[in-house]
Amino acid sequence: MLKKDRLFTPGPTPLLPAAQTAMAAYGSHHRTSEFRALFAGVLADLKQFIGTRNDVLVLSSSGTGFMEASVSNLTSPGDRVLVLTAGKFGERWASLAKAFGCALDTVTAPYGETISLEEVRRKLTPETRCVYVQATESSTGARHDVQAIAKLVRTLPDTLLVVDAITGFGTTRLDIDAWGIDIIIGGSQKALMIPPGLAYGAVSERAWQRMETTKCPRYYFDLRKERKSAAKSETAYTPATSLFAGLAAAFDYVRQMGNGNLAAGRDALVANAELCAAMTRAGVQALGLKLFSPACPAAALTAVAAPPGADSTTICKKFRDQFGAVVANGQAEMKGQLFRIAHLGYYDYLDTVGVLAALEHVIAETTGTAVEFGSAVRAAQEVYSKIR
Repeated sequence: MLKKDRLFTPGPTPLLPAAQTAMAAYGSHHRTSEFRALFAGVLADLKQFIGTRNDVLVLSSSGTGFMEASVSNLTSPGDRVLVLTAGKFGERWASLAKAFGCALDTVTAPYGETISLEEVRRKLTPETRCVYVQATESSTGARHDVQAIAKLVRTLPDTLLVVDAITGFGTTRLDIDAWGIDIIIGGSQKALMIPPGLAYGAVSERAWQRMETTKCPRYYFDLRKERKSAAKSETAYTPATSLFAGLAAAFDYVRQMGNGNLAAGRDALVANAELCAAMTRAGVQALGLKLFSPACPAAALTAVAAPPGADSTTICKKFRDQFGAVVANGQAEMKGQLFRIAHLGYYDYLDTVGVLAALEHVIAETTGTAVEFGSAVRAAQEVYSKIR
Protein backbone atom coordinates (compact mmCIF):
# COMPACT_ATOMS: atom_id res chain seq x y z
CA MET A 1 0.00 0.00 0.00
CA LEU A 2 1.28 3.48 -0.87
CA LYS A 3 2.07 5.56 2.19
CA LYS A 4 2.52 9.33 2.24
CA ASP A 5 4.62 10.65 5.09
CA ARG A 6 2.51 13.00 7.20
CA LEU A 7 3.42 14.99 10.29
CA PHE A 8 0.92 15.18 13.13
CA THR A 9 3.40 16.53 15.65
CA PRO A 10 3.22 19.87 17.51
CA GLY A 11 6.39 21.06 15.81
CA PRO A 12 7.78 20.78 13.30
CA THR A 13 4.43 20.92 11.53
CA PRO A 14 3.57 20.36 7.84
CA LEU A 15 5.16 22.92 5.53
CA LEU A 16 3.13 25.38 3.50
CA PRO A 17 3.83 24.62 -0.21
CA ALA A 18 4.07 28.33 -1.11
CA ALA A 19 6.63 28.79 1.65
CA GLN A 20 8.67 25.84 0.38
CA THR A 21 8.80 27.42 -3.06
CA ALA A 22 9.76 30.82 -1.66
CA MET A 23 12.54 29.35 0.47
CA ALA A 24 13.94 27.30 -2.40
CA ALA A 25 14.04 30.34 -4.68
CA TYR A 26 15.54 32.87 -2.26
CA GLY A 27 19.25 33.65 -2.40
CA SER A 28 19.83 37.35 -1.68
CA HIS A 29 22.63 38.49 0.60
CA HIS A 30 21.43 39.73 3.98
CA ARG A 31 23.13 43.16 3.68
CA THR A 32 21.30 44.21 0.53
CA SER A 33 18.30 46.38 -0.21
CA GLU A 34 16.43 43.27 -1.35
CA PHE A 35 16.74 41.57 2.02
CA ARG A 36 16.09 44.78 3.93
CA ALA A 37 12.79 45.15 2.06
CA LEU A 38 11.88 41.54 2.84
CA PHE A 39 12.86 41.93 6.49
CA ALA A 40 10.91 45.17 6.95
CA GLY A 41 7.83 43.57 5.41
CA VAL A 42 8.11 40.55 7.70
CA LEU A 43 8.36 42.76 10.80
CA ALA A 44 5.31 44.78 9.73
CA ASP A 45 3.31 41.60 9.11
CA LEU A 46 4.52 40.14 12.39
CA LYS A 47 3.08 43.08 14.33
CA GLN A 48 -0.32 42.43 12.76
CA PHE A 49 -0.10 38.67 13.28
CA ILE A 50 0.84 39.04 16.94
CA GLY A 51 -1.62 41.91 17.38
CA THR A 52 0.58 44.45 19.14
CA ARG A 53 1.88 48.01 19.02
CA ASN A 54 5.06 46.90 20.77
CA ASP A 55 8.38 46.32 19.02
CA VAL A 56 8.72 42.92 17.38
CA LEU A 57 11.91 40.96 16.80
CA VAL A 58 12.92 37.83 14.90
CA LEU A 59 15.93 35.79 15.99
CA SER A 60 17.64 33.08 13.96
CA SER A 61 17.23 30.39 16.61
CA SER A 62 14.70 27.97 17.96
CA GLY A 63 12.05 29.28 20.33
CA THR A 64 14.28 28.31 23.24
CA GLY A 65 16.71 31.02 22.13
CA PHE A 66 14.08 33.70 22.68
CA MET A 67 13.16 32.03 25.98
CA GLU A 68 16.79 32.32 27.08
CA ALA A 69 16.88 35.94 25.94
CA SER A 70 13.78 36.64 28.03
CA VAL A 71 15.68 35.53 31.11
CA SER A 72 19.15 36.94 30.35
CA ASN A 73 17.84 40.35 29.24
CA LEU A 74 15.29 40.89 32.02
CA THR A 75 17.11 39.63 35.12
CA SER A 76 20.26 40.02 37.17
CA PRO A 77 21.82 37.22 39.23
CA GLY A 78 19.88 36.87 42.47
CA ASP A 79 16.66 38.38 41.11
CA ARG A 80 13.53 36.61 42.35
CA VAL A 81 11.41 35.16 39.55
CA LEU A 82 8.24 33.09 39.52
CA VAL A 83 7.88 30.17 37.10
CA LEU A 84 4.45 28.65 36.52
CA THR A 85 5.02 25.07 35.42
CA ALA A 86 2.81 22.11 34.58
CA GLY A 87 4.96 20.23 32.08
CA LYS A 88 8.32 19.87 30.38
CA PHE A 89 8.34 23.36 28.86
CA GLY A 90 7.43 25.00 32.14
CA GLU A 91 10.36 23.09 33.59
CA ARG A 92 12.52 24.60 30.84
CA TRP A 93 11.72 28.06 32.21
CA ALA A 94 12.88 26.88 35.62
CA SER A 95 16.13 25.50 34.20
CA LEU A 96 16.84 28.75 32.36
CA ALA A 97 16.20 30.83 35.48
CA LYS A 98 18.59 28.67 37.48
CA ALA A 99 21.23 28.85 34.73
CA PHE A 100 21.30 32.65 35.02
CA GLY A 101 21.45 32.66 38.81
CA CYS A 102 17.89 33.76 39.59
CA ALA A 103 16.22 33.05 42.92
CA LEU A 104 13.46 30.72 41.77
CA ASP A 105 9.91 30.45 43.09
CA THR A 106 7.48 28.09 41.37
CA VAL A 107 3.81 27.34 41.11
CA THR A 108 3.41 23.79 39.89
CA ALA A 109 0.49 21.70 38.72
CA PRO A 110 0.42 17.98 37.92
CA TYR A 111 1.03 17.03 34.29
CA GLY A 112 -2.24 17.38 32.39
CA GLU A 113 -3.60 20.09 34.64
CA THR A 114 -3.39 23.88 34.69
CA ILE A 115 -2.05 26.44 37.13
CA SER A 116 -3.98 27.43 40.27
CA LEU A 117 -4.67 31.16 40.11
CA GLU A 118 -4.98 31.28 43.88
CA GLU A 119 -1.50 29.78 44.20
CA VAL A 120 -0.16 32.38 41.75
CA ARG A 121 -1.72 35.14 43.83
CA ARG A 122 -0.13 33.70 46.97
CA LYS A 123 3.35 33.38 45.47
CA LEU A 124 3.48 36.81 43.80
CA THR A 125 5.31 39.45 45.86
CA PRO A 126 6.67 42.93 45.12
CA GLU A 127 10.10 41.29 44.99
CA THR A 128 9.06 39.13 42.02
CA ARG A 129 10.91 40.60 39.06
CA CYS A 130 9.47 38.36 36.32
CA VAL A 131 6.78 35.72 35.87
CA TYR A 132 7.33 33.03 33.22
CA VAL A 133 4.56 30.81 31.82
CA GLN A 134 3.40 28.89 28.76
CA ALA A 135 0.21 29.75 26.88
CA THR A 136 -0.01 26.10 25.86
CA GLU A 137 1.97 23.34 27.57
CA SER A 138 2.54 21.19 24.51
CA SER A 139 4.10 18.33 26.47
CA THR A 140 0.69 17.61 28.04
CA GLY A 141 -1.88 19.28 25.77
CA ALA A 142 -2.96 21.70 28.51
CA ARG A 143 -3.85 25.37 28.03
CA HIS A 144 -3.25 27.99 30.72
CA ASP A 145 -5.46 31.03 31.37
CA VAL A 146 -2.98 33.71 30.33
CA GLN A 147 -5.51 36.52 30.63
CA ALA A 148 -6.26 35.69 34.26
CA ILE A 149 -2.55 35.25 35.08
CA ALA A 150 -1.77 38.61 33.46
CA LYS A 151 -4.47 40.30 35.52
CA LEU A 152 -2.77 39.07 38.70
CA VAL A 153 0.69 40.09 37.55
CA ARG A 154 -0.42 43.57 36.56
CA THR A 155 -1.33 44.33 40.18
CA LEU A 156 2.43 44.61 40.72
CA PRO A 157 3.76 47.50 38.63
CA ASP A 158 7.39 46.38 38.66
CA THR A 159 6.78 42.71 37.78
CA LEU A 160 7.14 41.65 34.14
CA LEU A 161 5.14 38.87 32.49
CA VAL A 162 6.77 36.64 29.86
CA VAL A 163 4.64 34.16 27.89
CA ASP A 164 5.90 31.28 25.78
CA ALA A 165 3.27 31.20 23.02
CA ILE A 166 5.36 29.03 20.72
CA THR A 167 2.38 26.69 20.31
CA GLY A 168 -0.09 29.35 21.48
CA PHE A 169 0.12 31.67 18.47
CA GLY A 170 -2.33 30.63 15.77
CA THR A 171 -4.22 28.35 18.17
CA THR A 172 -5.31 30.58 21.05
CA ARG A 173 -6.77 34.08 21.35
CA LEU A 174 -4.12 36.34 22.89
CA ASP A 175 -4.54 40.10 23.45
CA ILE A 176 -0.97 41.07 24.20
CA ASP A 177 -1.27 44.82 24.75
CA ALA A 178 -4.62 44.83 26.55
CA TRP A 179 -3.51 42.09 28.94
CA GLY A 180 -0.12 43.68 29.57
CA ILE A 181 2.21 40.89 28.40
CA ASP A 182 5.79 42.17 28.40
CA ILE A 183 7.43 39.56 26.19
CA ILE A 184 5.58 36.94 24.14
CA ILE A 185 7.41 34.33 22.08
CA GLY A 186 6.60 32.31 18.95
CA GLY A 187 8.43 29.84 16.72
CA SER A 188 8.51 29.44 12.96
CA GLN A 189 7.90 25.67 12.89
CA LYS A 190 4.48 25.83 14.53
CA ALA A 191 1.35 27.65 13.29
CA LEU A 192 3.30 29.61 10.65
CA MET A 193 4.04 26.42 8.72
CA ILE A 194 7.75 26.81 7.89
CA PRO A 195 10.80 24.88 9.15
CA PRO A 196 12.46 25.40 12.54
CA GLY A 197 15.03 28.15 12.79
CA LEU A 198 13.26 31.43 13.57
CA ALA A 199 12.00 32.64 16.95
CA TYR A 200 9.88 35.75 17.04
CA GLY A 201 8.29 37.90 19.71
CA ALA A 202 6.99 41.23 20.93
CA VAL A 203 8.67 43.29 23.64
CA SER A 204 6.96 45.97 25.76
CA GLU A 205 8.40 49.34 26.73
CA ARG A 206 8.52 48.15 30.37
CA ALA A 207 10.76 45.29 29.25
CA TRP A 208 13.07 47.59 27.27
CA GLN A 209 13.47 49.81 30.31
CA ARG A 210 14.33 46.81 32.50
CA MET A 211 17.10 45.77 30.10
CA GLU A 212 18.99 48.99 30.78
CA THR A 213 19.68 47.97 34.38
CA THR A 214 19.96 44.16 34.34
CA LYS A 215 23.33 42.47 34.72
CA CYS A 216 23.06 38.93 33.33
CA PRO A 217 25.62 38.21 30.59
CA ARG A 218 24.34 38.21 27.01
CA TYR A 219 25.87 38.50 23.57
CA TYR A 220 24.10 36.86 20.63
CA PHE A 221 20.78 37.11 22.45
CA ASP A 222 21.16 40.79 23.42
CA LEU A 223 17.72 42.04 22.41
CA ARG A 224 18.85 45.66 22.47
CA LYS A 225 21.28 44.95 19.61
CA GLU A 226 18.47 43.39 17.60
CA ARG A 227 16.17 46.34 18.27
CA LYS A 228 18.84 48.78 17.08
CA SER A 229 19.46 46.77 13.92
CA ALA A 230 15.75 46.25 13.23
CA ALA A 231 15.27 50.03 13.17
CA LYS A 232 17.50 49.97 10.07
CA SER A 233 15.67 46.93 8.59
CA GLU A 234 18.62 44.71 9.40
CA THR A 235 19.53 41.95 11.82
CA ALA A 236 22.44 42.18 14.25
CA TYR A 237 23.99 38.95 12.97
CA THR A 238 23.63 36.70 9.94
CA PRO A 239 19.95 35.77 9.60
CA ALA A 240 18.40 32.61 8.16
CA THR A 241 17.55 34.44 4.93
CA SER A 242 15.56 31.73 3.19
CA LEU A 243 13.40 31.24 6.27
CA PHE A 244 12.46 34.91 6.14
CA ALA A 245 11.28 34.36 2.58
CA GLY A 246 9.20 31.44 3.82
CA LEU A 247 7.80 33.54 6.64
CA ALA A 248 6.72 36.24 4.19
CA ALA A 249 4.92 33.59 2.12
CA ALA A 250 3.25 32.23 5.25
CA PHE A 251 1.94 35.68 6.16
CA ASP A 252 0.59 36.06 2.63
CA TYR A 253 -1.26 32.77 3.05
CA VAL A 254 -2.71 33.77 6.42
CA ARG A 255 -3.72 37.12 4.93
CA GLN A 256 -5.64 35.27 2.21
CA MET A 257 -7.45 33.31 4.91
CA GLY A 258 -8.71 36.70 6.15
CA ASN A 259 -9.70 37.95 2.69
CA GLY A 260 -6.77 40.34 2.63
CA ASN A 261 -6.71 41.14 6.36
CA LEU A 262 -3.83 39.51 8.24
CA ALA A 263 -5.41 39.87 11.69
CA ALA A 264 -8.62 38.30 10.40
CA GLY A 265 -6.54 35.51 8.86
CA ARG A 266 -4.85 34.89 12.19
CA ASP A 267 -8.28 34.60 13.82
CA ALA A 268 -9.33 32.15 11.10
CA LEU A 269 -6.18 30.13 11.79
CA VAL A 270 -7.11 29.99 15.48
CA ALA A 271 -10.69 28.97 14.63
CA ASN A 272 -9.37 26.21 12.38
CA ALA A 273 -7.17 24.83 15.16
CA GLU A 274 -10.06 24.99 17.62
CA LEU A 275 -12.29 23.09 15.20
CA CYS A 276 -9.72 20.38 14.42
CA ALA A 277 -9.03 20.00 18.15
CA ALA A 278 -12.72 19.68 19.02
CA MET A 279 -13.17 17.09 16.26
CA THR A 280 -10.19 15.12 17.51
CA ARG A 281 -11.31 15.16 21.14
CA ALA A 282 -14.73 13.87 20.11
CA GLY A 283 -13.21 11.12 17.98
CA VAL A 284 -10.80 10.03 20.69
CA GLN A 285 -13.54 9.83 23.28
CA ALA A 286 -15.81 7.92 20.90
CA LEU A 287 -13.17 5.18 20.93
CA GLY A 288 -13.27 5.07 24.73
CA LEU A 289 -9.87 6.70 25.08
CA LYS A 290 -9.15 9.30 27.74
CA LEU A 291 -7.88 12.81 27.16
CA PHE A 292 -4.71 13.57 29.10
CA SER A 293 -5.81 17.17 29.83
CA PRO A 294 -9.60 16.93 29.91
CA ALA A 295 -10.24 20.03 32.04
CA CYS A 296 -8.04 22.48 30.10
CA PRO A 297 -7.50 21.12 26.58
CA ALA A 298 -5.41 23.11 24.12
CA ALA A 299 -6.25 23.71 20.48
CA ALA A 300 -2.60 23.31 19.44
CA LEU A 301 -2.68 19.57 20.05
CA THR A 302 -4.64 16.81 21.72
CA ALA A 303 -2.83 14.60 24.23
CA VAL A 304 -4.34 11.15 24.62
CA ALA A 305 -3.62 8.77 27.49
CA ALA A 306 -2.47 5.34 26.38
CA PRO A 307 -5.19 2.72 26.92
CA PRO A 308 -4.75 0.46 29.98
CA GLY A 309 -2.09 -2.12 29.29
CA ALA A 310 -0.86 -0.35 26.16
CA ASP A 311 2.34 1.62 25.56
CA SER A 312 2.10 4.86 23.59
CA THR A 313 5.50 4.09 22.06
CA THR A 314 3.91 1.10 20.33
CA ILE A 315 0.97 3.24 19.23
CA CYS A 316 3.27 5.89 17.72
CA LYS A 317 5.30 3.20 15.94
CA LYS A 318 2.14 1.63 14.53
CA PHE A 319 0.99 4.99 13.17
CA ARG A 320 4.28 5.42 11.36
CA ASP A 321 4.81 1.89 10.11
CA GLN A 322 1.28 1.32 8.86
CA PHE A 323 0.21 4.78 7.70
CA GLY A 324 3.37 6.91 7.41
CA ALA A 325 1.86 9.22 10.03
CA VAL A 326 4.12 10.70 12.71
CA VAL A 327 2.36 11.45 15.98
CA ALA A 328 4.29 12.55 19.06
CA ASN A 329 5.01 10.30 22.01
CA GLY A 330 5.09 11.59 25.57
CA GLN A 331 8.26 13.38 26.61
CA ALA A 332 10.79 12.13 29.16
CA GLU A 333 8.97 10.29 31.98
CA MET A 334 5.67 10.63 30.07
CA LYS A 335 7.04 8.50 27.23
CA GLY A 336 4.86 5.43 26.91
CA GLN A 337 1.99 7.07 28.79
CA LEU A 338 0.47 9.36 26.16
CA PHE A 339 0.56 10.31 22.49
CA ARG A 340 -0.08 13.74 20.98
CA ILE A 341 -1.88 14.72 17.77
CA ALA A 342 -1.30 18.28 16.54
CA HIS A 343 -3.73 20.77 14.98
CA LEU A 344 -1.62 23.91 14.62
CA GLY A 345 -0.83 25.33 11.22
CA TYR A 346 -1.38 23.52 7.93
CA TYR A 347 -4.02 21.01 9.06
CA ASP A 348 -7.59 20.81 7.85
CA TYR A 349 -10.77 18.76 8.04
CA LEU A 350 -9.46 15.91 5.88
CA ASP A 351 -6.23 15.65 7.87
CA THR A 352 -8.30 15.34 11.04
CA VAL A 353 -10.66 12.73 9.62
CA GLY A 354 -7.72 10.79 8.19
CA VAL A 355 -5.74 10.61 11.42
CA LEU A 356 -8.84 9.53 13.35
CA ALA A 357 -9.56 6.78 10.81
CA ALA A 358 -5.97 5.60 11.24
CA LEU A 359 -6.34 5.80 15.03
CA GLU A 360 -9.27 3.36 14.87
CA HIS A 361 -7.05 0.73 13.21
CA VAL A 362 -4.07 1.45 15.45
CA ILE A 363 -6.11 1.04 18.65
CA ALA A 364 -7.77 -2.13 17.41
CA GLU A 365 -4.44 -3.72 16.52
CA THR A 366 -2.36 -2.57 19.50
CA THR A 367 -4.95 -3.35 22.18
CA GLY A 368 -6.67 -6.33 20.61
CA THR A 369 -10.06 -4.86 21.50
CA ALA A 370 -13.07 -4.60 19.23
CA VAL A 371 -13.36 -1.17 17.60
CA GLU A 372 -16.41 0.03 15.74
CA PHE A 373 -14.77 1.34 12.60
CA GLY A 374 -16.09 4.75 11.68
CA SER A 375 -17.09 5.68 15.22
CA ALA A 376 -14.28 8.19 15.74
CA VAL A 377 -14.76 9.67 12.28
CA ARG A 378 -18.51 9.94 12.80
CA ALA A 379 -18.06 11.76 16.11
CA ALA A 380 -15.67 14.21 14.45
CA GLN A 381 -18.06 14.79 11.56
CA GLU A 382 -20.86 15.57 13.98
CA VAL A 383 -18.69 18.21 15.67
CA TYR A 384 -17.78 19.68 12.28
CA SER A 385 -21.43 19.90 11.20
CA LYS A 386 -22.32 21.84 14.37
CA ILE A 387 -19.34 24.21 14.54
CA ARG A 388 -18.48 25.14 10.98
